[in-house]
Amino acid sequence: MAIKTISEIGSKVIRTKALPLTDISPKKLVKIITDLTDTMRNEGLVGIAGPQIGLGYSIFLTEIRKTKSRKNITEVDPLRVFINPEIVRVSKHTQDAYEGCGSVCNGGLFGIVKRPEKICVRAYNETGEPFELETSGLLARIIQHEIDHLNGICFIDKVTDTKKLLGRNEYLKWKKQL
Repeated sequence: MAIKTISEIGSKVIRTKALPLTDISPKKLVKIITDLTDTMRNEGLVGIAGPQIGLGYSIFLTEIRKTKSRKNITEVDPLRVFINPEIVRVSKHTQDAYEGCGSVCNGGLFGIVKRPEKICVRAYNETGEPFELETSGLLARIIQHEIDHLNGICFIDKVTDTKKLLGRNEYLKWKKQL
C-alpha cells in the first residue's frame, strides 16, 4: 500500500493548475495510479486528483462505491483513470447537490454546488489510449469536481449558499433523512 497524505486547501499544489502528464514511464505511471488508488480508498473518497497527493499532474481517478459518507450508494462504477482530461460537452440542465472534499477540512465540510447534469469528457486511460465518456449523475459530478482540482479550483469556490454548509455529522444526518 502507498497511502499518501492528502494536500489540504491552502497548499500551493491545490491552487495551481496541473501540468499535462506526458513522457512518463509505464513504471512511474503505475506508481502514481497505485498511490492515488490506495489513498482514495483509505480516505473513503470516490474521486481523487494528482494535486490532492502533492502531484501537480493532470490525472485523476474515480470509483463510485460505498464509503462512510455514501453508505446507501446505488450507482456503483468501477475504478477509472483519466489522464489529461477535458470536458468537451455539458448539458444546459444543471443540478444542485452537496459535495465534500478530502482536501477541505479532511472531508468534513459539505456544501451545495450547481453543476451540469450531463457531460462528455475526453481523456487518456492508464494504457495511453484516448477515450470519450458521456455520463450523468454522480459520476458526472465527480468528474467535474476532479477536473476543478486540476485547474486549482476547490468545491468551496463554487458553493451556492454558504448558509447551507454542513459539517460531516450534520451531512450524515441529512443523508439519512432522504
